[in-house]
Amino acid sequence: MSTMTWTEADTVRSAPWHSESATPVPTRIMVADDRMTAETAYRLACEGTALLWRGDYHNARQLLQAMSRRVDRKAPGPGDSPAETFRLQRRARNHRARVLGKLVVQLEDDHALALRRAPDVRKACDDVYGPAHEPMLISLTELLGVLGAAQWREKGVRIPSLDASIYPHYGVFSPIRGEYIDLVAQTPLPTTGRGVHTAFDLGTGTGVLAAVLARRGVGHIVATDDSPRALACARENIERLDLTSSVDIVGPALFPEGRADLIVCNPPWLPARPTSAIEHGVYDQDSGMLRGFVAGLAAHLEPGGEGWLVLSDLAEHLGLRTRDDLLALIDSAGLRVIDKSDTTPRHPRAQDATDPLHAARAAEVTSLWRLAVTS
Repeated sequence: MSTMTWTEADTVRSAPWHSESATPVPTRIMVADDRMTAETAYRLACEGTALLWRGDYHNARQLLQAMSRRVDRKAPGPGDSPAETFRLQRRARNHRARVLGKLVVQLEDDHALALRRAPDVRKACDDVYGPAHEPMLISLTELLGVLGAAQWREKGVRIPSLDASIYPHYGVFSPIRGEYIDLVAQTPLPTTGRGVHTAFDLGTGTGVLAAVLARRGVGHIVATDDSPRALACARENIERLDLTSSVDIVGPALFPEGRADLIVCNPPWLPARPTSAIEHGVYDQDSGMLRGFVAGLAAHLEPGGEGWLVLSDLAEHLGLRTRDDLLALIDSAGLRVIDKSDTTPRHPRAQDATDPLHAARAAEVTSLWRLAVTS
């Protein structure tokens, strides 16, 4: 963990810097409080100076909003193609995150936030960072993400096909897009002659698809993930749902040992580099997880078994991947497409005409591809 050093009240001080998105430690830092204007804060942040906030907590949030408005004034227009528009938007979002991430707060050695009118953040921070040992500096945007995740973890996300709620953890993608869950809940199970005794759920995240398969009567599900946070989250949800006799959570891994009658994978849908923990649920750099799933499927399926690939075609509409690319990947792995079930997204961004990527989002289709080994 890197250390930041600054001068405050004629005293040189230091504290470790922490960033869940692996943001490098800022090279310059100065103390800021309620007297700092948004224009000054924005200029300093753009220049790379971190601002250690010592003022009122709610004023810090208002300052962050004012800085955000200034960043958004320079939002890019559309590019010459959907792919270029996507790249411009990604670049702008990354710039926005860098600028806003320069507003920094200090957590004490018990994870308390010693600012006027600050909420009690200790439990939320303990859940994400583990037990506190010493003070540390984090961006205010990260702290707000931690507090938001704590609310998700407390309230949960209602899943109609389970008639129950799933409780996401910080850094684990929340199952708020129900269409992909409905596809797994409604697609007929493979008819292998002996039923579906074993299923793998690859990249389980919160464990929601493993739970859906268990509720559908699959006798044994092995769920994997490469994220320790996701594994802990899935285990907690499976325990809440009283499904531990049916579901094993293992990892970090993509495929577990052995073979299964059904292997389900819902990889991140866009082939781009994630820049934070939560983005790993959306962006799959170089389609690495998609390629790994398809390449390893034949070696892990029981005779007559199926692989279910749950994938949006948003990348195709953005010009980041073609349908021919996907079909060639499937064919080269010795697989064939048995069938495909489609659904359209129901999330608000699909109807937001002000979104620069609206045309692609409005045309998006999410599909469950049923794959089998070529005879």
